[in-house]
Amino acid sequence: MGTTRSGERAGMLVLAFFVFTVLCCGCTGEQNVVVVFTSLDKEFSAPVLKRFEKETGIKVKAQYDDEAVKTVGLVNRLLQEHKSGQVQCDVFWNSETSRALFLKKRGVTQPYASPSAKDIPAAFKDPKNHWTGFAARARVLVYNTKQLTKDKLPKSIFELTEPQWKDKVGIAEPTAGTTGSHVAALAVVLGREKALDYFRKLAANGCRKYPGNSTVRDRVAQAEVLIGFTDTDDVFAGMAHGKPINQIFPDADGMGTLVIPNTVMLMAGAPNADNGKKLIDWLLRRETEAILAKADSRQIPLREGVTVPEDGVTLGDIKAMKVDISAVSDTLNKIAPVVRDILDKK
Repeated sequence: MGTTRSGERAGMLVLAFFVFTVLCCGCTGEQNVVVVFTSLDKEFSAPVLKRFEKETGIKVKAQYDDEAVKTVGLVNRLLQEHKSGQVQCDVFWNSETSRALFLKKRGVTQPYASPSAKDIPAAFKDPKNHWTGFAARARVLVYNTKQLTKDKLPKSIFELTEPQWKDKVGIAEPTAGTTGSHVAALAVVLGREKALDYFRKLAANGCRKYPGNSTVRDRVAQAEVLIGFTDTDDVFAGMAHGKPINQIFPDADGMGTLVIPNTVMLMAGAPNADNGKKLIDWLLRRETEAILAKADSRQIPLREGVTVPEDGVTLGDIKAMKVDISAVSDTLNKIAPVVRDILDKK
């Protein structure tokens, strides 16, 4: 998977803890429960899950991600559960798509066609119902509003290899989180060698690598770097907390920007499958997309007609990159470690 040894060790420790927790629940006779892993930041996902608990009476046992290993750490734990035959997780609420396809191909998921997903566009659903998308983010450039005026901003990510951006650009670790999906999408759209050449030029221009997207945002806000790659939810949340930042949707006149929906899937062998289906139905409602659109993260609804705040974004506001997500998934683990090494050796 291209993750680090420390990430694997963290995965094993959390898996062991989770097995212990669920076994203890079984000993006390607790049954009206659903176990969910989620890689969407806890500050955004936890309130949604608590609302589900309140409305349904079903107890949610949630395992959130770790900033250092992000989606990769949870995916590894799901693979470990599946391989061991000791499945504890019922639902995976994934903050991106490529690793949803990865899990499907390895038999870790089972199909479920949620009635709540009928009006979600087919492009955001697995044709065999192993995963369904909702509430997207977009890959953007975050910039420091105190250091950069609008007339100085780049329109394309390709401008960041130019001399005026030397030592001023940040990017997150590409083997974890949405940066990996972005790297793989560029490899699919541009071709592998052209994409790698881009990252070599970016590294040669002093691009700095950080543990995660929120760290990139914070370093931009602190003017350690002036611009960086991140996601819309990180930027909106930062602005809501008064950070001196804003965002650019790059390449509007070219390839567009990558749109990454959340995905939700039912685990093969889920011990609480019925409650898992209820959670999936609830997450895929229009009302949940509206909740996430109004949160500080300003998630982007996949459906038309979902109300967003005045400063929110709809799919119609974005030129989305046209890319085969299956090809992105197939490319991810091959390209992300290579780009990581390029950035490390700058």
